[in-house]
Amino acid sequence: MNNVRKYRKQQKLSQLELAKEIGVARQTINLIENDKYNPTLGLCLNLAHALHTDLNSLFWEEP
Repeated sequence: MNNVRKYRKQQKLSQLELAKEIGVARQTINLIENDKYNPTLGLCLNLAHALHTDLNSLFWEEP
């Protein structure tokens, strides 16, 4: 589980807009949001930067 969708919607970005901003396909964003793709560290950093947050907020699961 991750918080990419939550932060993307807070920024009022579509999957396509976010994908274009970080240089990936819209389908990649969809797969990440649905936990069907494990992004590289570089992609995670790009997502965090584009969504104005940090890696822990995007990907850390609270028990």
